[in-house]
Amino acid sequence: MADEVTRRAVSQIPLQKTHAGPRDRALWPQRLKEEYQALIHFVEQNKAADNDWFRLESNADGTRWTGTCWFIHELLRYEFRLEFDIPVTYPDTAPEVAIPELDGKTAKMYRGGRICLTDHFAPLWARNAPRFGLAHLMALGLGPWLAVEVPDLISKGHVVHKERQGEAAE
Repeated sequence: MADEVTRRAVSQIPLQKTHAGPRDRALWPQRLKEEYQALIHFVEQNKAADNDWFRLESNADGTRWTGTCWFIHELLRYEFRLEFDIPVTYPDTAPEVAIPELDGKTAKMYRGGRICLTDHFAPLWARNAPRFGLAHLMALGLGPWLAVEVPDLISKGHVVHKERQGEAAE
């Protein structure tokens, strides 16, 4: 169960109104507009709370998203490239977020660096589709995954901060 801070933050993310995916040529632009508005709102909300932790951008038709996410651990910023495609069955199916540079470093990841969201996030998405959107994917999927996995990967030595990579090589 999510803590109160998470519940409050997520409750402020606008829910999507348009039930359309990339195959729906007539309604997809409206859904994409709602997605952008929710993402902008979520990023502004995070910045206001001094909790800015990702950047996203999409291709022209909104079906391929790329960006970066970061996690602060022991006052060091660990930054990762992320990517995902919008599935053809979206919004009934959540996108699969991939962090390619972490591929094979944790059991909670599938081939290609796709993070495991099946146990906790997928049922939540299924209950809330089509109202959930990409901002919810970031807030309730990627954010908690990073909070759990990155400190573990750091403690095991699978992820090393850029400034410490030189020390490790010497």
